[in-house]
Amino acid sequence: MKKILGVVLSLGLVIGLAGCSSQAPAAAPASTPEPIKMGRVDAAAHGTNAVAIAVVAVQGDKIVGVSLDEYQFMPADKAKGLANSEGLAAKNYKDPAQVLASKIDNNEYYSANMKEKAGSTVAYADNFNAIVEFCEGKTISELEGTLSSTPAEKMPVDTVSGSTLADTAGYIKAIVDAAKAAK
Repeated sequence: MKKILGVVLSLGLVIGLAGCSSQAPAAAPASTPEPIKMGRVDAAAHGTNAVAIAVVAVQGDKIVGVSLDEYQFMPADKAKGLANSEGLAAKNYKDPAQVLASKIDNNEYYSANMKEKAGSTVAYADNFNAIVEFCEGKTISELEGTLSSTPAEKMPVDTVSGSTLADTAGYIKAIVDAAKAAK
């Protein structure tokens, strides 16, 4: 009996001392961050000759990642077409001398074309990088506010530092639309 009483008293003393510990109680677990959702849209951000594809990662209302590219038909002898351009897809092309191609993948060719036809001094991919950097980290509502308060012609350079594309507002709208489509 004495042994049992000694064990119980010892346990009580250990438990009592543990309760007097100077350590702070364990912190409550951090709240789980909102999930990242993905949205994608096809857009005519640059008029009728190309299709832009905007893919956006959104966490809550905040844009945390953007992939932006634009596709149009380009000369097959100067541009790298999309996958399978020469195969099955080529059977449906109206002009076999043209391939559907990414402007980003063909940055050097497309930038030279922009320089020749419009006097552009900024590479196409650098323009898109400036637009992406401008949008990442902003909320959907912030970008909508920028679009509604800034005339399209003021968007490049004045608003999106580094972009000289006349259709900068169209690309930002495509990013906003993709963010709103996120699921």
